[in-house]
Amino acid sequence: MSIKLGVLLSGSGTNLQAIIDRIDAGTLDAQIAIVISSRPSAYGLKRAEAAGIQTMTLSKEIYADPMTADEVIASALKREGVDYVIMAGYMRMVHAPILRAFENRVVNLHPALLPSFKGAHAIQDAYDYGVKVTGVTVHFADDKYDCGPIIAQRALVVEEGWDVDTLESRIHDIEHELYPDTIQLLSEGRVRVEGNKVVVDPA
Repeated sequence: MSIKLGVLLSGSGTNLQAIIDRIDAGTLDAQIAIVISSRPSAYGLKRAEAAGIQTMTLSKEIYADPMTADEVIASALKREGVDYVIMAGYMRMVHAPILRAFENRVVNLHPALLPSFKGAHAIQDAYDYGVKVTGVTVHFADDKYDCGPIIAQRALVVEEGWDVDTLESRIHDIEHELYPDTIQLLSEGRVRVEGNKVVVDPA
């Protein structure tokens, strides 16, 4: 079953592009109904427009009241008949208007193995801590930052001699595979939330 996605972003949109590419390749059974950006200069908007996807940008002023901003976003997502909200480098929290409208259907990607290294500088923080294993997490978002039931994780062994740029590049490579893979699980109806855990049914 093809699912309809609404993508939220704030930046370059490389994960958006990975999703678009997988849809175009026929290996992700989904369509992107709308891309919404918190920044008018986000390059992700250009990626969406190049793919013929409807875009929307919220002004800086509207974010002065996060609840109002999320009401506007939720209204747009509902209007487009979105099944899942995909956060792809969206540098703002989502609040009750979105979370209520799309309960257990707001998905976030984080460049570390949650619950470790939350926040906007996860890759640098993991590197500075000297971890030997890090990775990527896909989870359902809730009303706390980088929390919510974990859908999928993929680990990365940090090799000796890597600098932080190398680590970041490897993390992004995993993101661009894991996020579309996880969205495909959603499309196949194999993901269930039970309490604070996610169960992925076998194919």
